[in-house]
Amino acid sequence: MNKSDLSESLDKVTFRCSKCRHNFECMPAEITDDPECEWHPYRYSAPCPKCGEMCGQAPFHRNLMKAWSKATGPVTAAGKAAVSKNLSGHPTPEEAKRTRFNALKHGMNARVARYFPSKPDGYPACKSCQIDRDFCRSQPACQQQTQLFMLHHAAFEQRDPKHLTPIYSEIQSAITAIVQQVLQTIIADGVTLRSPAWKLDKDGNVVIGEYLDYETGEMKVIYEVNAHPLLRSLQDFLSKNGMSLADMGMTPKVIQDEEEKLGNLVVNDSNQQSLLEYQNRSAAAIERLANLAEKANARRDKDPVLIEYRQQNGEEK
Repeated sequence: MNKSDLSESLDKVTFRCSKCRHNFECMPAEITDDPECEWHPYRYSAPCPKCGEMCGQAPFHRNLMKAWSKATGPVTAAGKAAVSKNLSGHPTPEEAKRTRFNALKHGMNARVARYFPSKPDGYPACKSCQIDRDFCRSQPACQQQTQLFMLHHAAFEQRDPKHLTPIYSEIQSAITAIVQQVLQTIIADGVTLRSPAWKLDKDGNVVIGEYLDYETGEMKVIYEVNAHPLLRSLQDFLSKNGMSLADMGMTPKVIQDEEEKLGNLVVNDSNQQSLLEYQNRSAAAIERLANLAEKANARRDKDPVLIEYRQQNGEEK
């Protein structure tokens, strides 16, 4: 479409159905004048081929026409030369990465389609997907799964796990939420579950285990006490995701080791005596060092070679 065409009615228009959210392109069924619109004085409508509802021109298509009407560009040779200089330095490293990503994405759509072919509203993730359904239907593979495939491919190809940080942060948040729900369920039910003891008799009937309480004379049911079944799942979640106290550095031993690494000595009864002994040995060593220094100075003053050297240089008479 040229900008000069905006003064005349269009032969083909993109429509958007507000009822079934279907996009389609066809000749307009009705064309009405819209003199208040300066950049294109026409309005279009056509029936939706899916639901038959009359719908108007797609907003994004009309906004694009408005952008075209206001678009300007260089006219003179000097202006065109100045605009051509804007391409110098491109593509930038970031643009090159984006171009390579798009090329790989188109090439891998077919590989992803083997596992996740395009199927709008056919996967559980489609409920929260914001991709247009008509666009999704025209693609060979699910776009969400293609993006996930590409991120993992780039991370392993470049050996850089930071590409997967947003994905696995969401997964870890979901796991933490599950752990909290499991813990709340255990607290509400109790760490142990009691169930009546039973067995099957020779006729296949269920017999509940009971005994006679001689103090009250009543029959009481025998209960089996078992640990809550979710405790094992909770333990697996905590250990496999590094959420135990040792993994998080919250045990007394780990805290003590970390403080010693930082230079903080943990004083207790066992090493208090050794610290005092070390101080005494240090003081004795300093005293011996002073005596050794005095003896060394005395031997130096009696050295005949040093005395002769000082006499020749006028230091001693």
